Amino acid sequence: MNDQNKNNMELTFAIIKPDAVKAKSSGEIIKQIEDKGFEILALQKGVLTKQQAEVFYDIHKDRPFFGELVEFMTSGPITVMVLAKPNAIAEWRDFMGSTNPAEAEEGTLRKQFGTNVGENALHGSDSLQNALREISLFFPDMLKQPEQK
Repeated sequence: MNDQNKNNMELTFAIIKPDAVKAKSSGEIIKQIEDKGFEILALQKGVLTKQQAEVFYDIHKDRPFFGELVEFMTSGPITVMVLAKPNAIAEWRDFMGSTNPAEAEEGTLRKQFGTNVGENALHGSDSLQNALREISLFFPDMLKQPEQK
């Protein structure tokens, strides 16, 4: 990658949700992410605790689907990633496709791997502020500035 592209890099946060991990789709999703030109800067597989899921989805705590969302996100392993690319947030959201896989465009990841609006295979940050918040929850050392000497 040349220096010009490095200067234009943007970070975003992505999750391969329990439904896609259970379906053994993670490898193909990761391949497509890389084929689309995203650089995967960090990747980790694990299971969310109820508390981690509640903190992560805190923005939805007053919504009627909050409990169901927390239950789903703690139902099995997930894969979390930090992706980098110029305009990464918008490009990742476009590549994921509509929240409802039935409405997602052909070629999007949710069209290929999502089951329904609740089990839609993937999560992606919707803003730079949320991307930084979400990255810090899973990869806190990535965002620390090196100490000046």
